[in-house]
Amino acid sequence: MLEKIINTDNSKTTIIIRLIVGVVFLSEGIQKFLFPAIRGAGRFEKIGLPSPDLLGSFVGAFEIICGFLLLIGLCSRLASIPLLIVMLVAFTTTKSDVYLEKGFWELLHGSRTDWAMLLGSFYLLIKGSGFWSVDKALMKNEK
Repeated sequence: MLEKIINTDNSKTTIIIRLIVGVVFLSEGIQKFLFPAIRGAGRFEKIGLPSPDLLGSFVGAFEIICGFLLLIGLCSRLASIPLLIVMLVAFTTTKSDVYLEKGFWELLHGSRTDWAMLLGSFYLLIKGSGFWSVDKALMKNEK
């Protein structure tokens, strides 16, 4: 089972996607704890999510942990799953109003980082960690 999770190819460019997605999620997770009123619980309360204090900490912790795992390339496939869920929830809770009130193009403009994180996470789910990763080193050690 672990072998399937850490299995990856020899792509030397996957690190670029891992760094982009990992840094953004790590940073956003940290900010949910540093600035809870505007990035964490306060924001979650403003958009009407239940238990905003608990949810803010929960999402922030997942973003920190999964972002870090992506940065080092450990279990990137597994780490990308919660991040995909975070992005899908973010789209449905924060972007649907933009679409309804301001239209398609404003939605695309206002969600460009969201799209990049969603698609980057999806890419990592499919491809894995790539050549420069802990996963690749673990694969070498198992052979």
